[in-house]
Amino acid sequence: MFTADQLSAIFSELLQGYSFEKEPRKLYEPIRYVLSLGGKRIRPILTLAACNMFSDDIEPAKIPALAIEVFHNFTLIHDDIMDNATIRRGKETVHEHWDTNVAILSGDAMSILAYKLLTQTHLEYIQQVMNIFNSSALGVCEGQQLDMDFESREMISRDEYIKMIELKTAVLLKCALQIGATLGNATTRQVELVGQLGTYLGLSFQLQDDLLDAFGEVGAFGKAIGGDIVAGKNTILPVETTALISPEEAGKFIKILKANNLKESDKISMIMDYYNRVDVKAVVEELIAQYQTKAAEIFEKLDIDNNRKTTMHTIMDSLVGRKK
Repeated sequence: MFTADQLSAIFSELLQGYSFEKEPRKLYEPIRYVLSLGGKRIRPILTLAACNMFSDDIEPAKIPALAIEVFHNFTLIHDDIMDNATIRRGKETVHEHWDTNVAILSGDAMSILAYKLLTQTHLEYIQQVMNIFNSSALGVCEGQQLDMDFESREMISRDEYIKMIELKTAVLLKCALQIGATLGNATTRQVELVGQLGTYLGLSFQLQDDLLDAFGEVGAFGKAIGGDIVAGKNTILPVETTALISPEEAGKFIKILKANNLKESDKISMIMDYYNRVDVKAVVEELIAQYQTKAAEIFEKLDIDNNRKTTMHTIMDSLVGRKK
């Protein structure tokens, strides 16, 4: 069994050893750039850890783990364009560092590279792996479209928001775990359970991300604090806040959130006043805890030796109460 740190080191070595030194330079340089920005690498590490839960041999999961990370970073490049984001992991986003056209094309290339990597999957598993990946990749696109649809709406329900992030974010964690388990020769039931685990982990992960955007530590989060507020995004914080205040107050809140003519610091201050007034932080923390509890319950149902669960348990614990 490998530890979480060992899996992280294995993946870092794998990523560094894969060459993106190709021409034309302006196509591949942004790919190298975005992959060099670091990040938690949670998806590839989950892929390797899931494989290792069921098998001592993680070799079959290495290239698929790389494919998932390349695909994830492709989605970030395009997501940043659609969100007009300027900062990613403390650095300029690709479209800011180069331009939008370069970012679109480099992102497209990354999505193709992800599929190219997946074709190296062992023939015994390739059909299962591709089915999981294709379903997840389409889900990410569906979730992104729902997210964009929400931008033109004033009120979003909790159920609607949860469905959106299940597609946009959680589905790729589910994908990582299911592909890893499949390559570890897990049973159909075990693959189903790790998929459910990934969904609950992904939901709590995104809700924590939403929380950190407003309540995170400056410098630790890797993105501008209050970025979602400035962009007028309907994250879980506005969703829960509008549910806790009167319709009249909700109307005022939405007007401020969607305003484009306010000084950024003033807008953040006014929205944060609403958040603090209803203690939305505590509400969202409770929701996160509920999903983490569900994840733990699913994890317990996995019928494997507890010693084989140790690394996955460590990874799950690392996602609880994270600061970035």
